[in-house]
Amino acid sequence: MTTHTEDANLQRRLQQHHRLFLWLALAAGLIFFQGYMIAPLIPRLATIFQVAEQEVGLIVPAYLMAYALAALFYGLLSDAFGRWHVIRLSLIIFVLCTALTATAQDAFQMTLWRLLTGLGASGVIPLTFALIGDLFPFRERGKLLGFVFACMEGGMALGSAGGALLEPFVRWQSLFIGTAVAMAIILWRLSRYAALFDTPERVELPTISSIFAGYRSVLASFRGQRTYAYVFFNGVFHSGVYTWLGLYLTRRYELSDIGIGFAIFGYGVPGLLFSPLIGRLADRWGRRWLIPPGLAISAAAAAVMIFQIPLWMTTACILVLSLGYDLTQPLFAGIVTNLGGKDSLGQTMGLKVFTLFTGFGVGSLAFGELLRWGFDDSLAIFSTAQLVLAAIAIVLFRNEAPKPQTSGE
Repeated sequence: MTTHTEDANLQRRLQQHHRLFLWLALAAGLIFFQGYMIAPLIPRLATIFQVAEQEVGLIVPAYLMAYALAALFYGLLSDAFGRWHVIRLSLIIFVLCTALTATAQDAFQMTLWRLLTGLGASGVIPLTFALIGDLFPFRERGKLLGFVFACMEGGMALGSAGGALLEPFVRWQSLFIGTAVAMAIILWRLSRYAALFDTPERVELPTISSIFAGYRSVLASFRGQRTYAYVFFNGVFHSGVYTWLGLYLTRRYELSDIGIGFAIFGYGVPGLLFSPLIGRLADRWGRRWLIPPGLAISAAAAAVMIFQIPLWMTTACILVLSLGYDLTQPLFAGIVTNLGGKDSLGQTMGLKVFTLFTGFGVGSLAFGELLRWGFDDSLAIFSTAQLVLAAIAIVLFRNEAPKPQTSGE
């Protein structure tokens, strides 16, 4: 009888864990929705604020770099005080700053609010990944990471298209207010599951020396150095190309905001559909068979966009770019969850998000600067660098094969 009761309690707790991850995944998706709805609006916002596209384009790296920096501290704080307290604080800041972005009167004010939003937003996704590492063995993390990334990719798809499609009808201010309201609802629902988060063993901040010791331990191994390097450079590539797609489509095809929305709609769709499958394949086959092709097809898609191709082919290239992201960044995240101990997993994932979003910010800035030479040269440089990374990855990731199960797992 006792065994039956314990089994029933375990099943109930697992169901609650899955509901918790559902709401966390929705929060992650909404964060990516508001992050990706900005780039396609750059031409429109430049007209509204009467500034150059490069100037209003600074709202993208401002958000990304702030997001990256804050992720380092959220991970550390969660290791000390618990995941839920930090996630709740992050979501409260996100809701307030996203709503206040609607009050911006010029490009500078919008850049400032986007920077503050980035500081608040970055506590959710790395700590969701850390929770997966807390609660599940390595061999099962791929499918859970795939689920979270599917929601993130759904947010990317809806944000990429939704911002450009909806702005002519509801104005850009309503997009931010609606996002803030939606996240407030998710925060309210998440509060019901606060008791499911594990209580940390220590309730004090780590010393500076222990912080750097934690980072050194992760980066001391070749596996850590290689993985974080690829997280960064892959982020540079994808953010650089994606951020300026709206301007690319405007200049090459003279598309309106609505046309841009339809052309970019495919970005994120492959991840929404296939991220769970990719996660299962990574658990079963290993990441060595997926990462190099993911890098290579991204490079090929960007290279094809150099040529004067029909719009439908560009739309297909955008789909392939998104698929290339799905075959790389989620798999890097799975490796990162296995680099450090459980007592420092928040710090480890915080470093991963810091590295990724720093790459995003650098890529956005770098591609924008290269645009002084034109889109063809910018795409050629980025696609060549990505192709080199793909070739090197065949050797560097050859040992990322499935590990045999042990009784400890």
